[in-house]
Amino acid sequence: MKARPDEVQSGELLARILSSLDDDKAEDVVTIDLRGRSSVADHMVICSGRSSRQVASIAEKLIERLKAEFGIVCKVEGKDQGDWVLIDAADVVVHVFRPEVREFYQLEKMWMPAGAGLTA
Repeated sequence: MKARPDEVQSGELLARILSSLDDDKAEDVVTIDLRGRSSVADHMVICSGRSSRQVASIAEKLIERLKAEFGIVCKVEGKDQGDWVLIDAADVVVHVFRPEVREFYQLEKMWMPAGAGLTA
């Protein structure tokens, strides 16, 4: 039996998102714990695709999997351009970038705790 969207735990959702990104060969995946730091989400995931086409494909497949498996209808921005796709999956926010765009915005530096090193 499929869990209702409001019954999915953020850790379970995060694990499925990371699995989906791995399945679709997302690169340089970084997870940032936002609990206690933001009321928007519990986790932020940032990753890259090698091209606009791959970025859009990674995002589309993730959105489809979350809807099929958890009944979550994600809010999505930027999928048509394929430079930076923002996926709001309630407790987890996912950013899928082309590498050049990711380097320009440097979200990891903005959200990582002070003194934390960037690790994939």
